[in-house]
Amino acid sequence: MWSLVKKRLQTAVATRSVQELMEESSEIVDDRLYSKEDLLNRFNRLASTTFGGALHVRHVDTGSCNACEWELNALLNPVYDITRLRIDFVASPRHADVLAVTGGVTRNLLEALRKTYEATPSPKAIIAIGGCAIGDGIIGKTYAQEGSITPFAPLHINVPGCPPRPQDIMKGLLYAMEYLQEEVKKNGS
Repeated sequence: MWSLVKKRLQTAVATRSVQELMEESSEIVDDRLYSKEDLLNRFNRLASTTFGGALHVRHVDTGSCNACEWELNALLNPVYDITRLRIDFVASPRHADVLAVTGGVTRNLLEALRKTYEATPSPKAIIAIGGCAIGDGIIGKTYAQEGSITPFAPLHINVPGCPPRPQDIMKGLLYAMEYLQEEVKKNGS
């Protein structure tokens, strides 16, 4: 925190480079290990070629405590500024390439998750952000909560943590870009 304040006072710019963000992120997201340079090269290449140069993300809250949403929203602040990397959040699942799901699935929101998934055009990627969406969260399965999203929608990428750091969410979006590019090559759509 203090290093960010110091940088802001010295340079008047709070936005950090992708290289700097990747250096601070965890090594493992979704059980894959990449070097920092490899991640940066992949991100730069995919951001400019995947789906006309922009990745569209639809956030779906299926019953979270909002900690994961705070970290997801932090990607839009001047420190991370994910829009400069051509990653945008969209209001409609019909415009989305990626569904970013937070929270364990509550029974009340189960149908909303299904409809959102069905409304998203193919190819699509599903990212589970945080422990609750993955299934190892603090609440688990109860009378009001189903737990993990896995039984209700095919999960492609896990971003573990309670809550996960914004840098790790960025890595999850990178992996979503890779997954979508592979699907386009495989299916030709």
